[in-house]
Amino acid sequence: MTEFSHIDEGGGVRMVDVGAKAVSRRRASARAHLAMRPDTARRLGELPKGDALTTAKVAGVLAAKRTSDLIPLCHPLPLSWIDVVVAIVDNGADVTATVETTAQTGVEMEALVAATVAALTVYDMAKALDDSMVLADVRLLEKTKDDV
Repeated sequence: MTEFSHIDEGGGVRMVDVGAKAVSRRRASARAHLAMRPDTARRLGELPKGDALTTAKVAGVLAAKRTSDLIPLCHPLPLSWIDVVVAIVDNGADVTATVETTAQTGVEMEALVAATVAALTVYDMAKALDDSMVLADVRLLEKTKDDV
């Protein structure tokens, strides 16, 4: 069981001790796809609830900053940059979140949470117009680690 860093010798969960790790510049990008009808996607900037594109960007930034409050074993991190982009595509919207920090652990979870919450925000704002939407294909696109 000890091959997983979040599991102790007895099989219990634990927060990983990163205290001895060197500080490095870390970056991660994640994407979530929200499938919807094309007519719904075209209206995302002007929905009855408001501009879903801008609202989703703000929600994604806030979500990245709150990741350690949502995922029990994540370390709180000083995030230096967060970018959330919502792109209208043929079959819906692709939400891409990129997060950076200079710390002792990575920002993959922050990027994944940001992309997911941003997509869920679009879902919430458009659900009255399109009950066929599906949140799918949430995935990490890349992660990097560079010496500082």
